[in-house]
Amino acid sequence: MSDIRNFHKISESLACSGQPTESQLQKIAGEKFSVIINLGLNDPDYSLPNEKSSVENLNIKYFHIPVLFDNPTIQDLTLFFEKMKESENKKVLVHCAANYRASVFVALYLFSIQKLEESEIENFITNIWMPDHNWQMFIDEAIEFIKSNFPYF
Repeated sequence: MSDIRNFHKISESLACSGQPTESQLQKIAGEKFSVIINLGLNDPDYSLPNEKSSVENLNIKYFHIPVLFDNPTIQDLTLFFEKMKESENKKVLVHCAANYRASVFVALYLFSIQKLEESEIENFITNIWMPDHNWQMFIDEAIEFIKSNFPYF
């Protein structure tokens, strides 16, 4: 799996990465992933032409949440949390073009389910990339959203 761009194994049931190729999708299936969540856009420079069909032909559930890189929203994050909840007890790969959106959304998800401390979010993300001002504002807003909308905060 190390040949997948910015692949990061988080646990036995969760990983995030950049865009896999068609042949890498075969490896993902071979590793028993049962859900793929794509946060990237349908862009011929950064995505597969028909990823949904390729993934579903491998008997993997596919969700596509196109997150605009220059405008991530709490609505996008909420939909992502819903898909993660639907995928509980399954092996999930979250990806986008380069694992920038995916790493942020996964870090925030882990924080929302108390698997990552607030103080650990930055290190989790910067292990992959350095968010710009726009993304940092989104991360800060999302942390506050999680604290005020989840029962254990």
